Amino acid sequence: MLPLAGSPTSATVDSVSDHAIEQLTQQANDPSFPDIWEEISWRGLVHVSTNVDDLKALLAGPPITYYCGFDPTAASLHLGNLVQLLLMRRLQLAGHKPLGLVGGSTGLIGDPRPTAERTLQDASTVAQWVGLLQAQVSRYVSFEGDNAARLVNNLDWTAPLSAIDFLRDVGKHFRVGTMLKKDAVSARLNSDAGISYTEFSYQILQGMDFLELFRSYGCVLQTGGSDQWGNLTSGTDLIHRAEGSHAHAIGTPLITNSDGTKFGKSEGNAVWLDPAMTSPYAFYQFWLNTDDADVIARLKVFTFLTRAEIDELAAAVLAEPFRRAAQKRLAWLVTSLVHGEGATTAAINAADALFGQGELAHLDTATLASALHELPNTTAAASAAIAQLLVDTGLTSSVGESRRAIDQGGVYVNNVRVDDAAATLDGSVLPGGVAVLRRGKKTLAGVFVPE
Repeated sequence: MLPLAGSPTSATVDSVSDHAIEQLTQQANDPSFPDIWEEISWRGLVHVSTNVDDLKALLAGPPITYYCGFDPTAASLHLGNLVQLLLMRRLQLAGHKPLGLVGGSTGLIGDPRPTAERTLQDASTVAQWVGLLQAQVSRYVSFEGDNAARLVNNLDWTAPLSAIDFLRDVGKHFRVGTMLKKDAVSARLNSDAGISYTEFSYQILQGMDFLELFRSYGCVLQTGGSDQWGNLTSGTDLIHRAEGSHAHAIGTPLITNSDGTKFGKSEGNAVWLDPAMTSPYAFYQFWLNTDDADVIARLKVFTFLTRAEIDELAAAVLAEPFRRAAQKRLAWLVTSLVHGEGATTAAINAADALFGQGELAHLDTATLASALHELPNTTAAASAAIAQLLVDTGLTSSVGESRRAIDQGGVYVNNVRVDDAAATLDGSVLPGGVAVLRRGKKTLAGVFVPE
């Protein structure tokens, strides 16, 4: 079916950033594993799946077409989506052909959340987000070679479909009892908010996507987060009912810390792939601050390091955890993957300079400003008293405490010790209108000075 006039294209993306191309050429699966199924299992990428033996044989055989869907419910993909993108890339490196679906139609509805209805976005916003997400997806899979990736948009086959055709041709294959048992649906049915028919129908739309891709491209595998398992199996069930054929699904584990903390839009702590939404500095710091209990699992999922290299880092965590070698390697690799080595180096230099191990004035203004936005900060005039700024940023609890800290030699502005308790910020503002306050060795805050 041809794309609708004015809809995002279903063709491959023509331009990919230089650093993304370089990353793609450096990536490889680990040859120490006998097949790709063994590797993705070892890396912890398979939380739930259809028949394991059938999947293992399928992935070890001739190239197959598989897909993963991304709904434009925000202007950027996030950390959880990166898991899917890297799984797509691993399967492509094993010889299989990826389809990256960005949901121009499902994004207009949104899959059910556990507690409340989604706020529906207007069509123009969703169309804009589709384009942004297509560009992001295109950076993580290759569009070259015999198993080149392809981008598709489910608006192309959903929008022309009438309500009667949808009910007759697709809806007749779904059983309401089965749909009610899906985790996302049952959770909402038992909540005060209930669930609308709009969100209840989401699983039918996602199932229809799989059927369309099965028919158009011979797609036989869908991947997604384990929280999407009900939607994934809607597609495999529909293909079985409508075509009498078997298709497969892989659900990856949700990314959580060892204490069970989740990351994502619904938790309000999403780590975005767009640098305007999560700066490269904040992105690097997120990975650098990974707990020892989580870092090896993160290396398995988010890097292309071999099993031997990861085992070596695991030993370093046990022997010399204070060196944080695994965290530094993880932060470098993932930040370079997403933002490029230049942005990663700038983030490291910013962190070093903030703690007095480099020249703040040598940093580019955007990187320094983004770093300070991650710290306690305030906005003030250049004439503001440093003693008051310490209070405003939470580094001290009172002006009196600030003055005592200055008299004791424990206060710095831009890594220069403040000697006068009555000093102001005047003369210490860096290019870009910022200044860095530090109390002691490690307690930092930022000041933004309007120009």
